[in-house]
Amino acid sequence: MPFVFLNLNPCVMGPHSNQQLPDSFASPYPNSLAVVPARMGSTRLPDKMLADLGGKPLVVRTWEACCATRLFERVLVATDHPDILRVVEEAGGEGMLTDPGHNSGSDRLAEVAGQVEADLYVNVQGDEPFVTRACLHPLMELFTDQAVRVGSLMSRIRSAEEYENPSVVKVVCNHLGDALYFSRAPIPYARGGGIPSEVHRHIGVYAFRRDALRAFTRLAPSATEQAEMLEQLRLLHWGYSIRMACVDPPEAGIDTPEDLIRARLRFA
Repeated sequence: MPFVFLNLNPCVMGPHSNQQLPDSFASPYPNSLAVVPARMGSTRLPDKMLADLGGKPLVVRTWEACCATRLFERVLVATDHPDILRVVEEAGGEGMLTDPGHNSGSDRLAEVAGQVEADLYVNVQGDEPFVTRACLHPLMELFTDQAVRVGSLMSRIRSAEEYENPSVVKVVCNHLGDALYFSRAPIPYARGGGIPSEVHRHIGVYAFRRDALRAFTRLAPSATEQAEMLEQLRLLHWGYSIRMACVDPPEAGIDTPEDLIRARLRFA
């Protein structure tokens, strides 16, 4: 049966609802779970998950945005703090308290996978309230190829400033679209100057099949991961492929007080 998009926000279900989506809703990707890791600690913007964004906490806005894509059977917020869990549940969402000692969102995702069974797990960071169907749909489509175990996103780099910025993670792929390497350095290096004609930045949204996610948690960190501080390099080091989908650059998430001010203007 073809998927039909309805102009309906499935997140607006009332303050005490336990249902994120109508009973009649059918995800185009059966048994898929979007997990929104939401950590209370943030050095650049303390308590940002609870920051007000147009009358609702940031984490609730992100949960709503994930639901509104209508791509997933279930959307769950995984958090390390009861205050975040409370605001999500008050908004009608589903949440889970997870270990506060996790080093990454993927580790938190793996804890959820140990308790909630699904075929496909998608990690959408809690500070991404502007995530859209247009961004996530190409990621989900990667998994129509049964050989794909892990997927992620990238977008074109069009400026030298972006290319040379170590805060912008670059990715180089092979002819299949599988990542060869991720780096904070400008790769591929333009020996003749300028920027290469094909250069991409990584967008930190991941999707895993269940077996790949469980394997990730058992892999030892690699030297490249520790040098670059990029967890995805652990997978490449141990021989796992990461299939990349290229999308238009999404609107930036919220990392700083300035980002929050900009985002609030959207909801004014």
